[in-house]
Amino acid sequence: MFFTLMEDTLIGRLLLAGDEQGLRFLLFDHQNSRQRHCVPGADWEQNDAHFRETTKQLKAYFSGDLKKFDLPLAAEGTDFQCRVWQALMDVPYGETASYGAIAKALGQPTASRAVGMANGRNPISIIVPCHRVIGVSGKLVGYGGGLNRKLTLLQLEGIAV
Repeated sequence: MFFTLMEDTLIGRLLLAGDEQGLRFLLFDHQNSRQRHCVPGADWEQNDAHFRETTKQLKAYFSGDLKKFDLPLAAEGTDFQCRVWQALMDVPYGETASYGAIAKALGQPTASRAVGMANGRNPISIIVPCHRVIGVSGKLVGYGGGLNRKLTLLQLEGIAV
């Protein structure tokens, strides 16, 4: 059984989806059709109570009172993708990293393009902070939620871009 919730936030509507293992998806409303593994099925159930802690932490993050999420996550991906997503969790609030820096941190300094691909497939936006990845030149680069949302999230964290 999958549980879902649509949550209105500072940067638009978010789709939360998960099960008893944890949060599997946090997607921007317009992304839903682009995520192959996030197509609502007959076994999906709207359940506000299941996401009470998630929504509490998201509200605290958007109000500037939370710097690190503490939630059970259950994203599915390849071993490499999961390693990249874990490395994203290690980029502190208010800081950024480049694809190359993350590749180096993973012990694969030539894998920056693969890191970018894994970053783009992050199914738990914001909580797994893919918005903190910028180009090596310091410029904003792609973001599934759009560059305006990325800029808003970075500014929320006090990052001048």
